[in-house]
Amino acid sequence: MVYWSNDQVMLSMVKFEPYRTLPSTAELPCSDDTPVDNEDQNFIPNLLLFLLESIWANRNDWFFGIDMGVYHTTGVSHLVPIIPDGFLSLGVERRKAGKSRLSYAVWEEQEIIPKFALEVVSKTPGDEYDTKLNIYAKLGVLYYVIYNPQYWRRDQHQPFEVYKLIDGEYQLQIGEPFWMPEIGLGIGR
Repeated sequence: MVYWSNDQVMLSMVKFEPYRTLPSTAELPCSDDTPVDNEDQNFIPNLLLFLLESIWANRNDWFFGIDMGVYHTTGVSHLVPIIPDGFLSLGVERRKAGKSRLSYAVWEEQEIIPKFALEVVSKTPGDEYDTKLNIYAKLGVLYYVIYNPQYWRRDQHQPFEVYKLIDGEYQLQIGEPFWMPEIGLGIGR
C-alpha cells in the first residue's frame, strides 16, 4: 500500500499469507465415494496400519492414512486431492486432539508431506505408473510403492515395485524386502 504524506512516499508492508485463503479439511470433501474393486485395496493398507500401530505403539509422531484425500498446492487446484490406498507421514500428530482427520491437507500439517505412498493396482487401471507417479513426485513423496499382484503382466511391470525420489524423479529400487532408512521401515511381500 502507498500512503502520501507531506510529499513523502511511505510504504507499508502487507503480509501475504497464501494459506489463509485455503479451505480447511472440514470444508473439503473427505471421500470420492469410489468403491474399491478388490479386497487387497482394503486389506493391504489396513494390515500396514495394524503393524505400525503395533511396532510404533509408543510413538505419537506419525500418521498412516487409508483411502484419504491428500490435499496439496502443487497441482492446478488445491481442491483436487491425490487419494493413495495408504500413506505415511512422519512428524505429525498421530491423533489430533479431540477429532479425527477427515482428510490430510498439507497446509494444516505444518507443510509435512507424506514420506511414503502405497497404491494397490485394481482391475480398472488407475494411472499408478504415470499420472499418480508424477503427482507423488511433484508433491515430494520420498517412497512410492506399487503393489500389483494380479495385473502386473497386463501393465508390463513387476508385482511389487518400490520407487525412491532422487533429484525430483522416481527411480525403481531393487531388492525385497526393501529397507527405507529415512523412515526406519522395510517393506516387502
